[in-house]
Parts: sequence; structure tokens; C-alpha cells
Amino acid sequence: MNVEIYFNLHKKVFSVRHKGRVIKHVESAVIRRPKFVVQAAGRAKVLREKKKNVHAFVRGELYNVAPDYDLTQDFYKDIKYNPYKADTFIINSTNEPIHNANWAFLTIDNQNKPSIKGIKYFNEI
Repeated sequence: MNVEIYFNLHKKVFSVRHKGRVIKHVESAVIRRPKFVVQAAGRAKVLREKKKNVHAFVRGELYNVAPDYDLTQDFYKDIKYNPYKADTFIINSTNEPIHNANWAFLTIDNQNKPSIKGIKYFNEI
């Protein structure tokens, strides 16, 4: 099922949206062939009003909602988004923009913050 998933600041979980409607809330998810989407108009509104809104999300095929993977391996890249610092999602270690990957693993860390790990195989389409 193709979904859009974003971190819900009020509930401190991820909201899963299908066809524009939130269908569930989850603490973790695996997305196949994710696209990291930032809507420019929503980001502009955040910058103007200094108040966050839903304008950035991961879009792709929902693969699993309760993954139990070891996400400490080096091939997982930390992916972040901060509307005040960049207009795209970035690979945290290099500040390189990332727009898509092969897999994205979304979890909530120990401080109730969203954590996104991605795997991108550059030799695949």
C-alpha cells in the first residue's frame, strides 16, 4: 500500500496517510522505495510564521509497521529534515540532500524524536 508518513508532533508517533487520510498511528515503519518529500509552500509558511506544519513526509510502499531490525550497521544512513536549515531531507553525516532511497526505517528514539535511517544502493534504479 502506498502511503505518506510523517512525525506527528502532538501525539509523538508517526501518522500514516493513505489517499490523503490518516489511517493509523505507528511507532515504527519500514517504507520500500521511499521518496523524501518537502512541499515548498508549507516550508515557506513555517519560515514565515515560525510555526511547524505538515509539509514534509516520506512517501512510498508501507512494508512493515513493527520492524525489529538492527539499525546500527554502517550502511544505514541517518536522514534528517529541519525546515530552518535546509529545503530537503539530508544525510546527517554529510549534509548531502537525499530525495529517494531503496528503504527507509522510521522509528522513535529515546527522547521521543523521529529517527529515519535509509539504505540507498546507487547501482539500482
